[in-house]
Amino acid sequence: MRVRTSLTTLSATAVLLASAATATATATATATATATATTQPLSAPHITNHFQLAASQQPENITVDRTGAAYLTFSFARQIVRVTPGSRPHVLATLPAPAKANTPNLGKAFVGGIARADDGTLYVTYATGTADLTGVWVVRPGGRPHRIAALPADGLPNGLALDQHTDKLYVTDSVHGVIYRLPACGGKATVWARGTQLEPTTFAGANGLKLHDSSVWATNLDRGTVLRIPVTAKGTAGKIQVRATGMPSIDDFAFTGHGDTLLAARDDNHTTVLNPADGLQTPTSVAVHGSKVYVPSAAYMTGEDPNLLIARLGR
Repeated sequence: MRVRTSLTTLSATAVLLASAATATATATATATATATATTQPLSAPHITNHFQLAASQQPENITVDRTGAAYLTFSFARQIVRVTPGSRPHVLATLPAPAKANTPNLGKAFVGGIARADDGTLYVTYATGTADLTGVWVVRPGGRPHRIAALPADGLPNGLALDQHTDKLYVTDSVHGVIYRLPACGGKATVWARGTQLEPTTFAGANGLKLHDSSVWATNLDRGTVLRIPVTAKGTAGKIQVRATGMPSIDDFAFTGHGDTLLAARDDNHTTVLNPADGLQTPTSVAVHGSKVYVPSAAYMTGEDPNLLIARLGR
């Protein structure tokens, strides 16, 4: 999620490759704005799906199933869709509109992160600024969407991750700068992690979220950092560790499967592996599925051609 008080000033333009094993981001290549930035380990980037901006089909977050089909949240259309490369999006659910949206930092109702269980159940975060709708929602195969956990209406639930081993969901709140945890079956959400490293400085703090190496990983958009929070044997949050810095406006991310190397959407293109010349239009998240990298672009800033791009990943 990359937003400002004006919805037209979102600014992600690139995807970078970084190692979170040290406290400073590293890169594989230097890109220019006039030529493709694709470098190892990525190759053959191509846009597989173009979406309709007039219908608010702006993909915010992504998860991919075993067949390679992508599940996206269309943030301001309030929709959850399934997309296969080259096909039209199939709407699985549209979340109810609030009587009057008052979403912090946005004004509009916002569907953010998405996670998928092996049985096809989809979980998403939803922010409206109203107590009756803000929280975590679920869509089971063939079912209707419904809320399984309420979250503070004055917050902005954003990133989402599912731990299927413990049946727990983790959620970032970009306004309050915390990470919540709740049962995947639904129930009360509690603050699992808090700290200065998660808090915003000017606009939005904790943003993207992933589970990796027995830890919860999160980005902080304002601080430009990647954070690792170990999960203790008791399930509580360990000490917050800053694992990468120097990445202003970093959004969501995905691990490549090689150690702690990750791909992330951010707004600075001096260390990119993909840039606008490859078709990016304000990318907001990244998913890795086998040898493929999926990058949805919401066109928040550019105002043209929201799309889904796929590239080949060489490990």
